[in-house]
Amino acid sequence: TFTTWHQVGDVPEGARTVPIGRPISNTHVYVVDERLNPVPVGVGGELTIGGDGLAQGYLHDGGLTADRFVPNPFSIEGGERLYRTGDEVRWRKNGSIEFLGRSDHQVKIRGFRIELAEIEIAMGRHELVREVVALVREEQPGQKRLVAYVVPVHPTSPSIGELRRHLKQMLPDYMVPSEFVFLEAIPLTPNGKVDRAALPAPDQTRPELDVPFVGPRTVHERILVDIWAEILSVDRLGIHDNFFELGGHSLLAVQVISRMRDAMGLALPVSSVFEFPTIAELSGLATASAWVTQDADVSTNAVPIGRETGEI
Repeated sequence: TFTTWHQVGDVPEGARTVPIGRPISNTHVYVVDERLNPVPVGVGGELTIGGDGLAQGYLHDGGLTADRFVPNPFSIEGGERLYRTGDEVRWRKNGSIEFLGRSDHQVKIRGFRIELAEIEIAMGRHELVREVVALVREEQPGQKRLVAYVVPVHPTSPSIGELRRHLKQMLPDYMVPSEFVFLEAIPLTPNGKVDRAALPAPDQTRPELDVPFVGPRTVHERILVDIWAEILSVDRLGIHDNFFELGGHSLLAVQVISRMRDAMGLALPVSSVFEFPTIAELSGLATASAWVTQDADVSTNAVPIGRETGEI
């Protein structure tokens, strides 16, 4: 049930967490990379365990046993094995081990490596949040979304805008979930762990935002509503809804600009979505840009009056 020990109170100055310590008697631990090569002090790797206390494997699960219980490359005796824990750790200079997180909870989205536990801890500090689970969903190939499942303290859930503002005080923008799902309880497996496979997919309805719903009023607004709805996978959009509060990010902003160019004939910079993140604002920019383009076409393509026909 445990492999390493640390005397509480003996924490190095400046440490962010309490180390998980050193191996107990008759136990060997190694910090290795993906190929089971040892990593230097201070470099993160997977914690592997060997020794007299090692289990035989997982009950009635030969596949998982073969994956996690592997031959020990450091042993001079044949037949010994190592257990791959899935824990990301690193050696400290004083010989103790520091826990960094879970390798299966570490994900990569749009080039950024994200530790899901950090998101859960930060959101758990909100006074209206009782439980939270963060994970990455990929409903469409290549479309990874960071989703937070939240169990509120009270039946009345905090607003998505409120949760976003809370997280942005502690986390970079790329670690703020693009979607939030409120639940009465987190589903659990029979042994009490989070049943991530049972967490529901976010629906496509408009989330509860801080702004009231206002439908499209102009042609440009209707075009943008259709574009955003398809890109963000949201059925009902208001013209004052914020693109990024609906799950938008830089890569999706590029798609918006590309679709606007095809549908409206406008070549706007991607920064326009960041400067004008609502449909009402972006539509106003599109309308103004259309008039400028039209004026430019008239001034460059107009035929001088009266040269051919003599008409005034």
